[in-house]
Amino acid sequence: MKQIIGYFVILCSIPLLLLVGNEVWKELAKAKQYEQSIVQSIELPEVASSTLPITMYDANNELFSEEYSEWSQPLPLNEIPEIVKQIFLTSEDEHFYNHIGFDVSAIARAFLANTTDQSIQQGGSTITQQLVRMRYLTTEKTYERKLMELFYAHELEQMLSKDQILELYLNEMYFSNQVYGIGGAATYYFDRPLSQLSLAETTFIAAIPNNPSLYDPLKNFENTKSRQERLIDQLAEHNIISQSEATTHKNEIIELNVKSKMQQYPSYSTYVLQELRWLIAKQTGYPEKIAVTTDKMEKEYLQLEMEKEIDAILQQGVHVYTALQPEKQVQDEAAINSILKRSELQASATVIDNETREIISIFGGKDYKKHDLHRAFQSPRQPASAFKPISVYAPYFETTTATKNAIVSGSKYCVGIFCPENYGGRVYGNVTIETAFKHSFNTSALRLFNKIGVDTAFSYIDQFQFNSITDKDRTYAASLGGLTYGVTTLEMADAYSSFIDGFYEPVRSIRKVTNLEGETIYSWSREQKAIWSNNTVNTMRDLLNEVVRSGTGEGLYSTSGYIGAKTGTTNHFKDYWVAGLTNDYTAAVWIGYDTPRSMEKIEKAKIHFSIFNAITD
Repeated sequence: MKQIIGYFVILCSIPLLLLVGNEVWKELAKAKQYEQSIVQSIELPEVASSTLPITMYDANNELFSEEYSEWSQPLPLNEIPEIVKQIFLTSEDEHFYNHIGFDVSAIARAFLANTTDQSIQQGGSTITQQLVRMRYLTTEKTYERKLMELFYAHELEQMLSKDQILELYLNEMYFSNQVYGIGGAATYYFDRPLSQLSLAETTFIAAIPNNPSLYDPLKNFENTKSRQERLIDQLAEHNIISQSEATTHKNEIIELNVKSKMQQYPSYSTYVLQELRWLIAKQTGYPEKIAVTTDKMEKEYLQLEMEKEIDAILQQGVHVYTALQPEKQVQDEAAINSILKRSELQASATVIDNETREIISIFGGKDYKKHDLHRAFQSPRQPASAFKPISVYAPYFETTTATKNAIVSGSKYCVGIFCPENYGGRVYGNVTIETAFKHSFNTSALRLFNKIGVDTAFSYIDQFQFNSITDKDRTYAASLGGLTYGVTTLEMADAYSSFIDGFYEPVRSIRKVTNLEGETIYSWSREQKAIWSNNTVNTMRDLLNEVVRSGTGEGLYSTSGYIGAKTGTTNHFKDYWVAGLTNDYTAAVWIGYDTPRSMEKIEKAKIHFSIFNAITD
């Protein structure tokens, strides 16, 4: 019956609309053509139109970063103070709880007051119409749009209760400065929840949506204050407050406390955002589909669909709880930036807590700014000899009965046309594996790699998170860290963490992700798998320690009781690496130039050693 009455009222209003000119009839005809599609297109508005914040918390559950382009904090209607509802009902739609989506008398007044050109100056819109305009229509002021608005408003009233409509309206209004909803406006402009605002403060922000540009309190404070006083007067006129109370509220001093976006530790938070996307992607099932699809266009389509699904989830807002240790992040960043000061050199570093296998500190680049190139996970570089423990030595000990005292030649050696040289072109005779390892003899490493074979070596390499390694890298050059793109410090630290005790689980920064109600919706599975035997782990830890004691890693140190590491230098000195572990941390460090060039002149300075010592001690 209510729906029939609504259409009846619309039809009865047509003669009145004709009074303003023949053009209206044309627009009505167009609107009528859309009627069926309008009815079909309206859906329950379950998702807010604005993007909700992603908030990040450190290991102490303290907020350290917020990600949002629009600030919004939706509130259920029962958490919105009654006075807030009264402010908007008295100023925007007195008969809200009685009309059917539009107010015929208000429309009539608006039509009679306005000229017959294609501009509507006077309002007459109900709260329902305004919600429709925000959700479904443009703000273009034509009669066609206005008639469409009536149809939508009436249909929306059939689908939702008055309270549901009011709740959506209060949560979706625009409050200038990319702020949406009365709850978001309270925290943005006063840094307090809505329930803690005074009536004067509440009416002040309630003044903004009427004209978010004119009443932008950051640019036009006096305009906002003037409208606030008119709203307070309206409350008095409706006997919601007394005249004396109105005077008191109008005289209250308004002091804004504008929210600043929390953006601490950009190196860490930028990585967390990427890991968050990886985590959600894993839950969608798309990566598995993409992996088995051979058609290029199909892969691109699936990738696009996955990204769209991830974006839709993130727009709903989430809380991300991480393993960040703020004090260490600050110390590591300060130390590395200080070491690199007055230099064009760049660096990346990743630090893992040995006990939890979590990323507790990450360095994306010198003086890193939010969303810069993050060299710790976005910029793979050739790892050179720092890759040998993963590609050659650990797989060799795991698949043979050899010990570190076994003999291997350091003389010239080729596999096909691949004929690497040792550092400085030196040629060695028979040496122990320990000697070959700590002095990084390339020919010895290639000999051992050839004994176990490419496939065997990669059966271990493939178990780690080397996302930058491709099938093209399954060559003998991989034994010496010669890869198509290279690896990142994140990937290297991840793989080296297997030398803690032989077990491996991918290192993470994210502990859990919850929705806005605090329910856990995503978390990584924390299952360890055995990669290396106890014998292999003990042998590798001895060899890594020997590198520091009397090999290429002399100058590295730790007060933790143990340190083991492997260095790496690429051809023409374009990359310097250190990867290794102490009793407390596993870490990887790279230094170089973004556009690779020789660093031979600074080789003796061992800058990468200084960084490794600073972040692991």
